Amino acid sequence: MDNSLILPPLDIPELLRQHGLRPKKRLGQNFLVDPTSIRKVVESAELEPADTVVEIGAGLGNLTRYLANIVQKVIAIEVDIRLIPPLNQVLASYNNVQIIQDDILNLNPADLVQEQAYKVTANIPYYITSAVIRHLLETRVRPQRIVLTVQREVAERICANSDNMNLLALSVQVFGNPTITAHIPAGAFYPTPKVDSAIVRINLFQSPRIPIEDLETFFHLIRAGFSQKRKTLRNALAAGLSLSTNKIEDWLKSIGVDPRRRAETLNLNEWSQLVQEYHHLID
Repeated sequence: MDNSLILPPLDIPELLRQHGLRPKKRLGQNFLVDPTSIRKVVESAELEPADTVVEIGAGLGNLTRYLANIVQKVIAIEVDIRLIPPLNQVLASYNNVQIIQDDILNLNPADLVQEQAYKVTANIPYYITSAVIRHLLETRVRPQRIVLTVQREVAERICANSDNMNLLALSVQVFGNPTITAHIPAGAFYPTPKVDSAIVRINLFQSPRIPIEDLETFFHLIRAGFSQKRKTLRNALAAGLSLSTNKIEDWLKSIGVDPRRRAETLNLNEWSQLVQEYHHLID
């Protein structure tokens, strides 16, 4: 990013007032207003002039403006129809921005970008984080990079290591390498949320770490493994897969996994081994 790029600040509260609007708690609307934090998001995306960027949750266009000054095309998606008039107003001078009023979960990213390479930026609320990530990662044409502004706790969960794994981390790390690039204080948003946020950058692999044809089995197994977090892997898998604990224990031991371990202690390579040997369990 050109560090000299400085845009006139948007007065978000005033813009909302002009259009008779208030942020909707139901949609998790906390608009990123701090210019320094916005620049950190853009820098994390590592954009090039020829890039196409899909922005999820364009809001009032504060981040969109910066993206539009750098890349060839921005596809700005906003679910709240009330925000479209002020969004059009803010972005009126940009001819490289396409505004789409819809829910990203109803859209096929491959159709939006017409099969071209693209990157994603998103400032998304906690309650849809997992759904949005999975939607982007399982689409036919995956983005090259995803940059998310999410609650700090969620960012830490996404980037968890094998000592403290979770469903969200595995769901992301099978497709790419996530890192936290910056932390954003709650005061950088309007209205001010109760928690701090962080920027997560996910650089996607050329192909998932588990073969595409085995991904359904992978998600089936990890959901079962984490279905009862306080139980051992043997008991959680038995309950989640509706099989006897003896059968699960024998299967785990046959591939060198201690049945007494808990799901969060297994790394992605170990889950991959379970996927590869799953046919022995169900034969």
